[in-house]
Amino acid sequence: MDLSQYAGYLIRRAAQAHVAAWVREVSAETTSVQFGVLASLSDNEGKSQRELGDALDLDRSTIADLVARLERRGLVARRRDERDLRANVVTLTARGEEEHRLLAPRVARMNDLLTSRLSEEEREELARLLAEVLAASDGRGG
Repeated sequence: MDLSQYAGYLIRRAAQAHVAAWVREVSAETTSVQFGVLASLSDNEGKSQRELGDALDLDRSTIADLVARLERRGLVARRRDERDLRANVVTLTARGEEEHRLLAPRVARMNDLLTSRLSEEEREELARLLAEVLAASDGRGG
């Protein structure tokens, strides 16, 4: 059986390559998902945990755990939303802004390394195809 014909096998292997490259090139302390939170907040506008979860396609408990971890590291701050006291608004701290500024070029470099054998057109096609796979798995596929 040739496993390289199975998308799931290749996606898992690509995810493993991503994690290894992330730790080697970007950070052993800040995960790619945590970086996603920092990047989502880098516009300096606070977002609710729900908005963050929606932006990163994460459930409520996962985003709450991520935000709590980042808060303990001093990278984000949480406060109650004045308009909806049930919601938390999350913002970057100065330390979080610095972490994002430090990691963003490393993330770009890691992405370039992961896709270094692809042309620009192939990179765009890979992103398009992966988006299609994700849309199909979400039930949004056509």
